[in-house]
Amino acid sequence: MKYKNLFIKYLTLCFLFIFFSLSSVAQEEQNKDFPEAYFGKYAGELHVSSKKGLETYAMEFHLLPTDSIGRYSYTLVYGEGEQLQKRLYTLIEKNAEKGEYVVNENNGIVIDDRVIDNRMYALFEVQGTLLTTFITFEKDHLIFEIIATNKEERKITGGQNEVTPEVISYPITTVQRAILFKQ
Repeated sequence: MKYKNLFIKYLTLCFLFIFFSLSSVAQEEQNKDFPEAYFGKYAGELHVSSKKGLETYAMEFHLLPTDSIGRYSYTLVYGEGEQLQKRLYTLIEKNAEKGEYVVNENNGIVIDDRVIDNRMYALFEVQGTLLTTFITFEKDHLIFEIIATNKEERKITGGQNEVTPEVISYPITTVQRAILFKQ
């Protein structure tokens, strides 16, 4: 019985070692493929939940190569017809190994982005509003999300003693979410 338990523990450890080794290799491979593996035009509907209620808009996201190494065409398209808004940005590689990129809005605004595996993260402030963006790339679609809060609506709790730190929370005012399919 003693040897059987040791054998089961040994098999479990071997399985975990192999699993985590393969997972880390897969993650390294996935990081190496960004952004090339996700080039394309994606389209779908953007759902915006705010104090106004739920609104829906047509949306597109284009991630395409350019003639310059480390620079990519990054375009957001909102609405249709007369309401169409096209935002022509540039994704610039700073340190691909570390997942460091910037989105240059080509108007003096440059936003830091971090890529981990198949997901882009950004956090920035515009006129007193904090925004966090997430773009998760999958094989045939992407999930685009923006979460916003007004900095002035922050709530401070805790901090009454040395054991409990002060914590600042920000109520979410707007959530934008779209599942966009590769065209």
